[in-house]
Amino acid sequence: MARTGRPRAFDRDQAIQSAMHLFWQHGYEATSLAQLKAGMGNIAAPSFYAAFGSKEQLFSEVVTCYIATHGQVMSPLRDASLSPRQAIETALRRSARMQTESSHPAGCLLALSTSIFPPDSEALQKQLNRKREQTRADMLTCVQRAVAQGDLPPATDANVMATLFNTFLQGMTAMAREGVDLATLDAAITCLFAAWLSDIPVSLRCKF
Repeated sequence: MARTGRPRAFDRDQAIQSAMHLFWQHGYEATSLAQLKAGMGNIAAPSFYAAFGSKEQLFSEVVTCYIATHGQVMSPLRDASLSPRQAIETALRRSARMQTESSHPAGCLLALSTSIFPPDSEALQKQLNRKREQTRADMLTCVQRAVAQGDLPPATDANVMATLFNTFLQGMTAMAREGVDLATLDAAITCLFAAWLSDIPVSLRCKF
């Protein structure tokens, strides 16, 4: 007589890690349910839906996990013990290191997840937008703090400076995906911070 066993157990945290790498590598839309179930330990469909509800809900958990782990490279932006320049520079260098590590797909999951989602995935878009907006706001706060402390001239356009650094952050994802190594990105960050020196172009110092 055949035995009826319990459904195969799986490590939920490990399953989310595996799903994260798949979404990170292929993007939300291109990652199929079949790929997810196979990559998460050949989890059966009933177990998948019981554990995560849907692909969209799984991706939301992945984003939350990413922010709590890899995404912490941005935490220096909120560290008041660092000078504004140290905060932004440390965050960028940590991000460059994270984005070029070999233990996971290259680039930033959040930056890569800007492609169009299905019409019923508005909640995912909002979740990603909130995180990206928070990073932009944190950079702006750092630049404003630098102006207030006299680290940057009073005429500095804080919004333009913050946009400069945030644009560089977003662009690193494309470079990392193309195979640009950490040493090159690190050197580029050093060059970028010439914007903090006294010879910064007027167009960046002053309002347009």
